[in-house]
Amino acid sequence: MNYGFVKIAAAVPEVSVACPRQNIQSIESLIIQAEGRGIEVISFPELCITGYTCGDLFNQQLLLDEAEMALIQLMNFSRSLDIISIIGLPVAFQGALLNCAAVIQKGKILGLVPKTYIPNYAEFQERRWFASAADLPSDASVWLCGQQVQVSSRLLFRSSNFTFGIELCEDLWAPIPPSSRLALAGAEIVFNLSASNDIVGKQDYLRQLIQQQSARCICGYVYASSGYGESSQDLVFSGKTYIVENGQVVAQGTEHSLQPQLLESEIDVERIRAERRQRNTFSDSASLMASDITFIDTELLTPRDFTFTRSFSPTPFVPADDALGHRCNEIFAIQTEGLAKRLQHVGATSAVIGISGGLDSTLALLVAVRTFDLLGLSRKGIIGVTMPGFGTSDRTHSNAVALMTQLGITQREISIAKSVLQHFEDIGHDPDVHDTTYENSQARERTQILMDLANQTNALVIGTGDLSELALGWCTYNGDHMSMYGVNAGVPKTLVRHLVKTVALDKQLSTPETCAVLLDIVDTPISPELIPADENGNIAQKTEDLVGPYELHDFFLYYALRWGFRPSKVMFLAQQAFGSSYPTNILKHWITNFYRRFFSQQFKRSCMPDGPKVSSISLSPRGDWRMPSDACRDAWIAECDAL
Repeated sequence: MNYGFVKIAAAVPEVSVACPRQNIQSIESLIIQAEGRGIEVISFPELCITGYTCGDLFNQQLLLDEAEMALIQLMNFSRSLDIISIIGLPVAFQGALLNCAAVIQKGKILGLVPKTYIPNYAEFQERRWFASAADLPSDASVWLCGQQVQVSSRLLFRSSNFTFGIELCEDLWAPIPPSSRLALAGAEIVFNLSASNDIVGKQDYLRQLIQQQSARCICGYVYASSGYGESSQDLVFSGKTYIVENGQVVAQGTEHSLQPQLLESEIDVERIRAERRQRNTFSDSASLMASDITFIDTELLTPRDFTFTRSFSPTPFVPADDALGHRCNEIFAIQTEGLAKRLQHVGATSAVIGISGGLDSTLALLVAVRTFDLLGLSRKGIIGVTMPGFGTSDRTHSNAVALMTQLGITQREISIAKSVLQHFEDIGHDPDVHDTTYENSQARERTQILMDLANQTNALVIGTGDLSELALGWCTYNGDHMSMYGVNAGVPKTLVRHLVKTVALDKQLSTPETCAVLLDIVDTPISPELIPADENGNIAQKTEDLVGPYELHDFFLYYALRWGFRPSKVMFLAQQAFGSSYPTNILKHWITNFYRRFFSQQFKRSCMPDGPKVSSISLSPRGDWRMPSDACRDAWIAECDAL
């Protein structure tokens, strides 16, 4: 099962200018390699059969005949192959010459797509030889290689599991590329046959152009440009190849190679469809755009098995190292501005936060401190409250006190032990029974203290719970579940640690003493500390032992909510991302646990407090996630059981 992935390739053959017979041998060699790897579609550069830099040789009938003979050879070669090949060549049409992409499968030409925008500036002289697709009649066809072939820039090709379209080189650089119309008409992957020479600074611009078009069209984009052998006279070609999915580069080839190149990867068509369904502006644009697209069916073959080559980050919420610092600063700023607006709106100059010495409350406190500094308010208006209970460890308590001291806020310490024991007596609960009542009574007592202190000081209670806890329902209903503004509600647990660490290592934000405290908090095991510590005073209740590793749950959360993938596909991606780190039976256990908890705990999310959205996923019932609290989970759990 391919889970919606389509195996494709961008190829750069060895080209000898004006020598189709030699060029077709290199093309065939790459096609047979691709066929053996399970590739469904392979795309080559513009005019690769003849070479792009033939100049006035394009007016020579011999070259055109040689190109057609080479294409016939390729058609015969492909008769026993399933792979679809997209090849560039010149095609004569009613006294004009077209720069075309020929789509070949099983010995047939399925269609010809001519280039629309013909450049005639700087080093490009194409109008000297080629006409535009815009000049063609709507029913244009040509006799080529012994068959009548449709010629149009408005062709879409349908396979068994995806639809693709084609544009050529300069088409991408136009204000409205043909791929925009093709995508709105149903193309999920766009192939670009190009011959783009190298000049300083062009590579970065081109990459951005491809990424932006892929993102705007919500499509896969496969780009193959001419390589070393094409270089002639003043122009040098470096063989640029890209495979992009919805704005993200999933594979990039080696440039300036003297050898033929075969760049392969997989495009997730299910992900593209999911994103298009979520973006109503895409369907709105499609309905407004008049469509005169012609669909051509390829051989509708069963998707082929292939070796998976793409890699997936095990932490999709956490960017790579070079972007992590910027991401953390951006999130921190969003949290700060959201809290600042709420404080100003209600006219509050004080805030109350429960400080446990753990990651979440630390991040909330850092956001509050930055907000008060931004608003010009005294940090003494931040009331940090430690509320030791039956499971509070010396390490977390000392870190909480040290952090509040270092940040210069108002400190309060209120033990909850006496109040909770009185509550146990009132409701007739045995304090030696460490069950849900034992734990949640402590969480609710702490929330009551914070709320009453906020009333007493005309302050807001700042919530500390994060996105991952909300997804799992790992919060006490009307306990730590509740606040007056939840600054961490949009931040997944895997990112909280990095946010705190970013502040710790920023010398403008942290003194050496504050840094030391923050780094120790980062290294502290995650725990609600509702069960008494062990005999050595160490944390006895570790969250990840109970609900599972947060890195797994954040991974499941990202792909289940952001893309709407079914459990079997999320499991497949997890296996790719985590490899041998988690055996299959462990992954199955925790993904099943994720879906069970996610469905059963929606009632908590249905009445969660306001909090800033910071990423593409939010569980706020007022925004991104609107789910019935009593939705049936049977289908999801059944698929988990069958994994």
